[in-house]
Amino acid sequence: MSKKRKSFSLLLVSLMALALVVSACGGNGNSATNNSSAGGNGKGEAPVNLIWYTIGTPQKDVDRVMEEVSKYTQEKINATITMKMVDWGDYQQKMQVNVASGEPMDILFTSAGGFDYVQNARKGAFMELDDLLEQYGKELKDTIDPAFLEGSKVDGHNYGVPANKELPQQEVWRFNKGLVDKYNLDITNVRSLDSIEPLLKTIKENEPTITTFAMDKNYVPYVPYDYVITNLPLAVKLDTTDYKIVNILETPEMKEALSTMRKYYQAGYVAPEAATTGSTSDLMTSGQWFMDRAQTQPSADNLWSASYGYPVVSTQASDAIITNTSVQGSIMAISANSEYPEKAMEFLNLLNTDPVLRNMVDSGIEGVHYKKLDDTHYENLAESKNYDMPSYSLGNNMLLYLNPSDADDKWEQFKQFNAEGVNSPILSFNFDSTKVATQMAAVQNVKEQFWSSLMTGTVDPESYLPKAIEKFKEAGLDQVMAEAQTQLDAWRAENNK
Repeated sequence: MSKKRKSFSLLLVSLMALALVVSACGGNGNSATNNSSAGGNGKGEAPVNLIWYTIGTPQKDVDRVMEEVSKYTQEKINATITMKMVDWGDYQQKMQVNVASGEPMDILFTSAGGFDYVQNARKGAFMELDDLLEQYGKELKDTIDPAFLEGSKVDGHNYGVPANKELPQQEVWRFNKGLVDKYNLDITNVRSLDSIEPLLKTIKENEPTITTFAMDKNYVPYVPYDYVITNLPLAVKLDTTDYKIVNILETPEMKEALSTMRKYYQAGYVAPEAATTGSTSDLMTSGQWFMDRAQTQPSADNLWSASYGYPVVSTQASDAIITNTSVQGSIMAISANSEYPEKAMEFLNLLNTDPVLRNMVDSGIEGVHYKKLDDTHYENLAESKNYDMPSYSLGNNMLLYLNPSDADDKWEQFKQFNAEGVNSPILSFNFDSTKVATQMAAVQNVKEQFWSSLMTGTVDPESYLPKAIEKFKEAGLDQVMAEAQTQLDAWRAENNK
């Protein structure tokens, strides 16, 4: 906590103490206003309302659920919660505007890929949490896998609370099992982008109204590289020995993948509007899709099946790699402008350690959105369609109830999955773009112009890829790459890589 914040807190405490003395001298007998203590929940004081911005398709019953959440949190920590959901495709831009305008907020979702955690921490959008974690987050620190807290440090400090979830990042091909079974399709040998073509062809020929290969504008073909900067084309090969940063668009692997995506787009496997689609949630709700690519975790098929209301199966599309993107894949930060940082940390501590609160935030109201089957298992009710939340973004996943088909040792499987992940060669390297801020802005503009249409196969890479590469260079990508390489070389030397 900054010295300025500490001084303000001390002044506030002094004024409160004076007010209590005056109140006591007045002899009004209103002891209810004086019954809070430093370690209590502040009963007798007006509750603090915390504003929480998070990512995901806005749900009909959010306010209804937050009313119940607030009853619980008011009893526990004397705070109420207002949740504001921002749709997937709008989150980055909306949160940039909110931070720049000083929009009131206390807690906000951030990640390596959604409202960039590292860059916004460095820009001062988030409060440094080291002291707050020590004072109000001790239980939280004891609960979360230490690799998350260590891996999410920026320049040696924590600026957010990572979700305790899967540690590695592993891609899978997901399938609508009803269609797999209907056409007796063999998915056991599917792995590469090319290997899915026969499956796509079968569905397209027999199910013309189905979106064969579902994706949104954030889709990027998988190649065995780790991105130095999320969402920009600088990357290092996973099996690197020289730690050389390359332009991913100039690699043979990406060129081949983009050519394949173009073929799939022209064959009608990809929706014409894929490059401008913010989310595929409507497809998932309706079941009008055959396959897509997603990040997995133990028992993920059960989670997806329960969420969508029909069976989903998956098969491996990549190795399990621990990257900055996965370690920083889901973080809750406290806004630098929060009026109640201490109370916000109290809430985050409770959310990540209290199963009642965590499951209410995730699944809604018991008896309305879900029902308990036993102490650890639950199933969704019909009303869950009005409160279908992205679990990964809402805190400690290992407190969640299990789906009916989940193994009893699901969370032990998570711990094993995390332990077996392989570290990316550049894990914990965080590029500082300060020296090339102008070029970064220009590069980002070029990315907005070319990226989605190239990645989804909407445009022909034969003609558009050279244009994109040229535009990136004109924008200053080579200067950004050179600065990143200098920093990576220094990091490598410092860490004996």
